[in-house]
Amino acid sequence: MVARCAPEVMWGAFLMHTTDGASETGTAPLHEMDHAASDDGEAGSRRGTAEDVRFMSEALALAERGRGLVSPNPVVGAVVVRDGSVVGRGWHGRYGGPHAETVALEDAGDLSIGSTLYVTLEPCCVWGNTPPCTRAIERAGVRKVVFAVEDPNPDVCGSGARTLSAAGIEVWSGVMKREAIAANAGYVSFRTKGLPHVLLKIAMSLDGRVKAPDGGPRWTSSEASRRAVHAMRAASDAVMVGVETVLADDPELTDRREDAPARQPARIVLDGALRTPLESKLVSSAPDVRTIVACGRAADAEREAALAARGVEVWRVERTDEGLDLRSVLRRAASGGLLYVLAEGGPSVASGLMRERLVDRVAFFICPVVYGAGGLAAFADIGPELSLREGFASPRWSLSGGDVVFEADVAGDETAS
Repeated sequence: MVARCAPEVMWGAFLMHTTDGASETGTAPLHEMDHAASDDGEAGSRRGTAEDVRFMSEALALAERGRGLVSPNPVVGAVVVRDGSVVGRGWHGRYGGPHAETVALEDAGDLSIGSTLYVTLEPCCVWGNTPPCTRAIERAGVRKVVFAVEDPNPDVCGSGARTLSAAGIEVWSGVMKREAIAANAGYVSFRTKGLPHVLLKIAMSLDGRVKAPDGGPRWTSSEASRRAVHAMRAASDAVMVGVETVLADDPELTDRREDAPARQPARIVLDGALRTPLESKLVSSAPDVRTIVACGRAADAEREAALAARGVEVWRVERTDEGLDLRSVLRRAASGGLLYVLAEGGPSVASGLMRERLVDRVAFFICPVVYGAGGLAAFADIGPELSLREGFASPRWSLSGGDVVFEADVAGDETAS
């Protein structure tokens, strides 16, 4: 039977990686979790054979080619298999463009007749910017569809599988489900909670400082780590910082690698009183890169007009005792198609997000330097929850140019309130 439409969110790995390690399979076939397509037209569910996993793994890898290009849509990949060989490949490459299933079927041509289609998300059955994928699948003569996970979009969830079954197509779900949910962490978060996936990145010294004392080095992390962060930006829909970071560092918050894609993430500045300088790099580049400044409702109107005249979007939100209502900012971001937010702000932003349980995953670059009491601490008060080991899940450690990288999911607030 098709699983519930709001799957348990297994948040994706740090954006430098596309999965969180090995899949749940070996070389031997795995048992079926449920029965095959049932009398009510819903899909069967299974973990799959080694062959299923091989083809779904390729589909997941293809899906990553759309990373950062398709939001608010999910990343999706598909392969068409006939007689044990892949005869068609496709992925969703841009928002408003053709879906992975139709691209793969067109690639396969007449070889799609009698084939098996592997796709990382339940095929859609509704009209949007493109026709329903279920119709293309039926017309192509596909014999069987294997998808990884149900689409949490209530307009699709379960309906895609039922539509295919009603057309006489064998349907299975659940192969590499965990990895597929992780690949679309932002999409799932938006559909189930109305919030984006938030990745908090911090580069800190061995003694937990994010900035050296006056006269210290400009950079805490290694060049390799800084390149990794630029790659994280490229995979995100938006980069978020606080105004103190803008005032102190005048950052660009763009991907500046030599091979960087033309598309840049939006920049969000949390600035309650509109202190962002008009001559800052962020404002100066606003005509070319989407730039948003979130402020309080009482912020100066003339200042807002000056920013808007330079191409900056100004979002007015409510304030709380701790500052701007971060949940409101993130809800607005998600509703506007920004489903993956990379938080690079300083201690105020990091602490606020942690305190409000709005962080889904962390990536802490721990660097071999010591700054002492003169350095700026990474966090202010965040509450007692994360002082417990249970506050982080699925931790992993790795090296990056001499820095140690700690990544983990955060046991956060799963409610939509």
